[in-house]
Amino acid sequence: MADITDIKSILYTEKSLSMQENGVIVVQTTMGVSKNQLKAIFKDYFGFVPLKINSLRQEGKVKRFKGRMGQRNGYKKFYVKIPKDANITALSA
Repeated sequence: MADITDIKSILYTEKSLSMQENGVIVVQTTMGVSKNQLKAIFKDYFGFVPLKINSLRQEGKVKRFKGRMGQRNGYKKFYVKIPKDANITALSA
């Protein structure tokens, strides 16, 4: 069962801010969250059901850390279309 703690953050980039004007927010979560679990999180904690959810897996990049090879952590990203009357102020706090 997914919990609100599975949501790592909301991504605020140039692209995501332009998408927010159309009612789409970008949510970064842990790898184990599914679309149905994310829909249940929004219904339980924020009181609305998302209209549409698209997801993608972002694998961690292989980078050098102080001369040694390492890898960043991967995450899952969701594009969530929210209803017009939905209030997401609790998400940004």
